[in-house]
Amino acid sequence: MTTIKIANVAKVAMLGLCAALLSPALAVAQDFPNKAIKLIVPFPAGGPNDIIARLVGKRMGEILKQPVVIENRAGQGGVVGTDVVAKSAPDGYTIAISSAGALAISPSMEKVAYDTLKDLQPITLVAKVPEMLVVATSVPANNMKELIALAKAQPGKLNFASSGNGSLPHLAGELFKLQAKIDIVHVPYRGAAPAVNDLLGQQVQMVFLDLPVLLAQVQAGKLRAIAIGAPARVPTAPNVPTTGEEGLPNLQTENWYGMVGPANLPAPILAALNKAAVEATKDPEVVAKLADQGATMVGDTPEHFRDYIASEIKKWAEVIKDAGVPVSK
Repeated sequence: MTTIKIANVAKVAMLGLCAALLSPALAVAQDFPNKAIKLIVPFPAGGPNDIIARLVGKRMGEILKQPVVIENRAGQGGVVGTDVVAKSAPDGYTIAISSAGALAISPSMEKVAYDTLKDLQPITLVAKVPEMLVVATSVPANNMKELIALAKAQPGKLNFASSGNGSLPHLAGELFKLQAKIDIVHVPYRGAAPAVNDLLGQQVQMVFLDLPVLLAQVQAGKLRAIAIGAPARVPTAPNVPTTGEEGLPNLQTENWYGMVGPANLPAPILAALNKAAVEATKDPEVVAKLADQGATMVGDTPEHFRDYIASEIKKWAEVIKDAGVPVSK
């Protein structure tokens, strides 16, 4: 009997100790947020990622009743800023809106300091922006069928621009080659602007880029739109068919931006961030302003976003392998 009583006392004492150790963490989580939240944008100011983060961050700050402060930490295609979040304290006060490139493509292309699915906590998929395939006006093709036929008639003669080796536009072009079974040559540039300039100058024949980057030139008749890599047409370019409509349903090429924090975020803090972020993505003003940028707002659960990232990592790793894209790991 004495032994049983001692054991019970020890058990109660252990439970009390655990509760004492856990209570500060629970208190911090329940009090979240009680100061400004740093929202890292791993790209320079003024780009699509920055615009999305500022609009969503502003609305989140209003919802959470604490400032959400934007900090641009550009470098290595989004990897530098994303790594800052991976190495930050898991208290919810340092998060990021990062991109498909930094979260799903770069880990297959080069050695990065973080493992996306182990070192980062997905919060929500914020927005998607479709890639648009356009051709120079000198190219005698008005649709996907004609473009593929032209490429097959001149193997190795047509080229496609991109914003750099391993970028989403590069891999979109490689996926196009694989899906259409054509031989076109990759010409990398240091960013989207010089690629578009040479396309306008007829130095290259085609490019996949974020729809907003190309839309004004298409509307002005300076470039010819062939298709967008989204599952449905978009309001900003209603006359441009999808790649599925053009006979290549597996040529899905969408850039995307998602909110992440460091791994091991306490559940209450993760829930608070997800709730505020999702509410921000549904805000009519945010939706309207970002629709002008060609973005479709999403807002989902951390679990769904994690599965989506995993599927994107797998997809682009297979494209890199099948296309024989050189990697620097």
